[in-house]
Amino acid sequence: MEWLSAENFVAVGTAVLGIVASGVMVWYERRVPRRKRIGYRVQMDNPIGDDVRLGRANVRLGLFDEAPDMSDATLVLLRIENDGSQGIDRDDYTGPERHGLTAVFSDRTVRGVSVTQPIDTDHLMDHFTPERGFGYEANRLRIPRVPLNRGEHYKLLVLLSGGDVGRPIRMIGGIRDGEVHPNRSATPDEIPPVFSPAARIFTGLLTLSVLVLATIVVARDDTPPPLGCETGRLTVTGSTAFAPVVETLAKQYEKDCEGADITVEARGSEAGVSGLAGTGARSAKDARSVIAFSDGPMGDRLGLHGEKVALSVFTLVVNDGIDLGTRGLTRAEVERLYRGEVRRWSDLNSGRPAGLPRLPDLPVVLVSRDAYSGTRQIFQERVLAGAWEMTPTTSLDCDPRSDKAVAAAARAPVTRCELASTEDVLDKVAAQPGALGYSELTLATGHKGVRRVPLDGEAASTENLDRYPYRGVEYAYTYRSPQPGSLAAGFLAYLDEGTSQDVIREQGHLPCGRSAGLCD
Repeated sequence: MEWLSAENFVAVGTAVLGIVASGVMVWYERRVPRRKRIGYRVQMDNPIGDDVRLGRANVRLGLFDEAPDMSDATLVLLRIENDGSQGIDRDDYTGPERHGLTAVFSDRTVRGVSVTQPIDTDHLMDHFTPERGFGYEANRLRIPRVPLNRGEHYKLLVLLSGGDVGRPIRMIGGIRDGEVHPNRSATPDEIPPVFSPAARIFTGLLTLSVLVLATIVVARDDTPPPLGCETGRLTVTGSTAFAPVVETLAKQYEKDCEGADITVEARGSEAGVSGLAGTGARSAKDARSVIAFSDGPMGDRLGLHGEKVALSVFTLVVNDGIDLGTRGLTRAEVERLYRGEVRRWSDLNSGRPAGLPRLPDLPVVLVSRDAYSGTRQIFQERVLAGAWEMTPTTSLDCDPRSDKAVAAAARAPVTRCELASTEDVLDKVAAQPGALGYSELTLATGHKGVRRVPLDGEAASTENLDRYPYRGVEYAYTYRSPQPGSLAAGFLAYLDEGTSQDVIREQGHLPCGRSAGLCD
């Protein structure tokens, strides 16, 4: 249901949290007793004598050294402030003495003190008298019971000697229904936090909820689904060479069309179209949810409905240890290799023009696709111009040193093997010295351990299709013409959209929708 979306859930949660937080804060303000607080902080602790160890002595005018025991003099500025939520009266100080607070300076002796206060708090000075306990002795400074309204403060500039800067400074005393505590701040006159920790926590939670909601709203993909967006289940099978394109587009379609479930099972072109025909013979209903992709028109003979999707380019590949140069192989040399007339690569050296790389003395190993492969059939038709690939295999592992290959050498001069997928062919060619195979161009590009082989000096490319022979049309077959409104019809229509055709082109194919002349 749409109202249960993530953004709606967060929005409702944020509203509820805001109401609860507001109620809690009102209750807190009304029910929880407000604490009275006096905070103090050291805003300055500087040396003014010449014999201070940790602090650097000031360069100054004056004769402190002539005064007794003032060579290690220091100045401390204390700020005393009411940072609570209530005013403080003289009776709020809990100590039994006349004075209210005592500042203790470790390892130092108080020599003098000066009191300062903001301009609008001149009344505070009336309290700093000896009669009210103001004075000092040894390392202690007695501070009177100064009443402070909320936010008021005063400062004490204390002259000390006998110790170093940075020594601990403590404030002794208590406040009824409150506390005396040290404050720390980034700047000397920074105002203490206005909000309590509880208020800051609630504010942070509300802010986080709003940010999450904003992120969901901004990141949500409001792009309307593509035209013809259908739901249901669909199985896509067939070509392993075209499988990367199909897998990418299937994921995109599922993302754009909620409720579409597309399974990709690349089993080879012949296996795909034969399986679709067999499913249709058993159940036309089941066959309507299957699309079989084929390298070439393999489904025509089975009476399937086919649509041209793309023009695919294929290439011969050779093990990286064979350097055929930019000339590659001529089609005549390819035919000789697949007829078994060339047993070792060095046998081709005598017919190659001067200046081309010399081929090593390695046995030729022909790595092919199985008989269900459309890539193989296009290779036979457009490169070999015959059926030379029908020669039986002599090895299961494509290794000319294996027992079966050695035993078959007397009957077949060249080791041949067949594999089920394009990826298997590429992996085997990369692993077997002297191996030769074929692949869809994009899958072969960048595959470690293999080289692409030009034909008659023409490299495999979509740019020279008028001269390069190893290419074929990719077909999408359905049992019958797909029913309007079905997921099969929706996915086939999706292949003709601009974004889908961009994916087809990025994968090294030419979409027939933009290259109709080449797909004829």
